[in-house]
Amino acid sequence: MISATPEIRIYDRDMNFQGIIDAASSLQWHRRYYSPGEVELHCPITENSLLLLKRENLVYLKGAVEAAVIEDLEIHDAATKTEIIAKGRFLSCYMDRRLIRPFFHTENGNAETAMRNILSGAAEIPRVELADAHGFTKSITFQATYKNLLVYEEKLAKYLQAGFRFRPDFSAKRIYFEVYEGEDHTTTQKNRPWVLFSDQYGNLEEFDYVQNDTLYTNVCYVGGLGTGTSRTYVVSGDDTLTGLDRRETFVSASDVTTDNLTTVQYQAALKQRGVDHLEPVALSIDTLVNPVGNFVYKTDYDLGDLVTIRKERYGIEIDERIVEITEVYENGSLKVSLTFGTPIPETIDWTDSDI
Repeated sequence: MISATPEIRIYDRDMNFQGIIDAASSLQWHRRYYSPGEVELHCPITENSLLLLKRENLVYLKGAVEAAVIEDLEIHDAATKTEIIAKGRFLSCYMDRRLIRPFFHTENGNAETAMRNILSGAAEIPRVELADAHGFTKSITFQATYKNLLVYEEKLAKYLQAGFRFRPDFSAKRIYFEVYEGEDHTTTQKNRPWVLFSDQYGNLEEFDYVQNDTLYTNVCYVGGLGTGTSRTYVVSGDDTLTGLDRRETFVSASDVTTDNLTTVQYQAALKQRGVDHLEPVALSIDTLVNPVGNFVYKTDYDLGDLVTIRKERYGIEIDERIVEITEVYENGSLKVSLTFGTPIPETIDWTDSDI
C-alpha cells in the first residue's frame, strides 16, 4: 500500500545515493502515461535541503517505478516563509535532449520496435538500456530526420495506446527504457477484477467532465517535396466528410524524402505524417479519489489502466484510460487525482503548424 509519508531519496546524476529529504512541506508527484511525468518538491531551507537539492540530481520515492531529474530550483526568502522549491520531469525527459539521427524510415514496421530503434540510434544517454520488448504488434510507416526524439516517442506511444518510461535500477546504476500497456479493468470485460468509480461506490470525491473540439481535425492535407503545382500532395483522414462535419488542417512534410522509396512507400510516409496531425474531440475527466477506498491505488488500478466511470446524475457511463495520476503529499496526508481520456490543452500551440 502506498504511504502518505514517502521516503524521498536523492541521487546524483550518476545514480549515487546522496541522502534523504526529511522535512518536505509539500510534494507533487505527477505521473503521465504518454509523456514524462513531473515532480514539484517544497522544503524548508536547511543545510540538508541545500546540500541535496541541486539541478541534475535525481528525486526518487522509495518503492516507486519512476524517478525524476531536477531541472528547476527556486529559493523563496521572505519574512514569513523561507523555502526551496525543486521541480523537474521524470527521467524519460532525457530523450528531450536528443534528436533522431541521421535518418530513420520504417515501412509497415512494428511501432514498438520503432520506439526502441529511434532511441538506440540517437546519441547515447548514459546508463540507459532497452528493457525486454512488450510485444505490441501494431505496424506503422513513417520517416524522421533530426527530429526531437521525445516528441516522436510520445507520438508513437499515443499511436500504440502505450505508456513508456525510464525505469531506474539504483543498485545496478542502470536505467531501462520500457514500453508498457495498462490493464483492462472495465466492467464490460471478464478476464480481470473490474474497477468502477461512481457515486454509488462513494469513490468520486470530485468530478470534472470536459468535451472540447477546439483542436478537432479529421482531414489533413499533406504537402511533400516540390513547389507550386509540381508539389506532391496527399490527403489523410476521412476525405468523404462534407459540410460542418469536415474539419481540415494542413501540414508540410517537405522533410520526408524519396530516398530509396517507391512512390507508394513515399506517399504512405506522407499519409502517416498527416495522421499524426489529426486531432480527435478531446474528452477529459478529472477526479479526486480515495487512494485506499474500495479500490486501492497501485493494487487494484494504476497508470494506464482502463476503468469504468459512472455518473448517473448526468447520464455518464464510460470506459476510459487513466492517462495521468497526481499524488500530493502534504501534512502527513495523501491526495490522489486521476485524469482519464485526453487532458485538455490550456492554449492552442500554433508553432507546429508547419505552413
